[in-house]
Amino acid sequence: MPVSNAVDRETPADTDGESAGEGLPINELFYSLQGEGILAGVPSVFVRTSGCNLRCWFCDSYHTSWEPTHAWMELDAILDEIESHDADHVVLTGGEPLLHDASVSLLEALDERGYHTTVETNGTIHRDAPIDLASISPKLASSTPTPERDPRNEMPADSQNGERQSRGAANQDDGEWEDRHEANRIDMAALAALVEAFEFQLKFVVTDADDMPEILDLLADLREAADVPIRDDDVLLMPEGATRDRLAETRTRVADLAMEYGFRYTPRLHVDLWNDAPET
Repeated sequence: MPVSNAVDRETPADTDGESAGEGLPINELFYSLQGEGILAGVPSVFVRTSGCNLRCWFCDSYHTSWEPTHAWMELDAILDEIESHDADHVVLTGGEPLLHDASVSLLEALDERGYHTTVETNGTIHRDAPIDLASISPKLASSTPTPERDPRNEMPADSQNGERQSRGAANQDDGEWEDRHEANRIDMAALAALVEAFEFQLKFVVTDADDMPEILDLLADLREAADVPIRDDDVLLMPEGATRDRLAETRTRVADLAMEYGFRYTPRLHVDLWNDAPET
């Protein structure tokens, strides 16, 4: 297991918007291996902020979005914890880390200290910051939460017929998050700004072949909007699944799709190694 710094978490009133001050809402801060993308396998310190402007139904960091929890940490404390680990690479992730103004200050401080930084982002926000690799994961229509695809569905203890009952956020808010997510999941101007400003990878979470037409259309639109080339080698297909069992269902067909379309396949190394354990 990776060396972990377990934080004392509190549940914030709202972490969907920007934070104020020189600190960040930290859900997890830990040392592990980068599990995804072109740097898979690289020892890294992960700084996971809380709060997201989207609500993917299959989110693998549920406690940064659907039920966000965090400990508030000042930047100096975050930097001290990062420097306590023997790693040259820092991954700023979430949630959506670029929601927070202080993420820019953290990235500037890491740049001054010589760290290589990867920022994991959903591609809806661009900020002027020193980022070595923008790992951009545009969210497809298959990510949108619905009453049938809701991570907080549960079967009540007093259920008479054993049927799964919809009690999740997508149902409790009369579909508000379904509408918000679908309206905001793609921001072409932000995507173009990100690929123009930084070294990047476009990482798509894929379930099956039904996702491919949308990916091809989005790439065509982005290639038209951006002033830099976007190569097929910049596009990574990642199997949907936050557990080993789920990855066993999706990985082979996603690998086949990567070969068919000439894109790259990325594993979810952390899931293969540690399943769905926290802080991995």
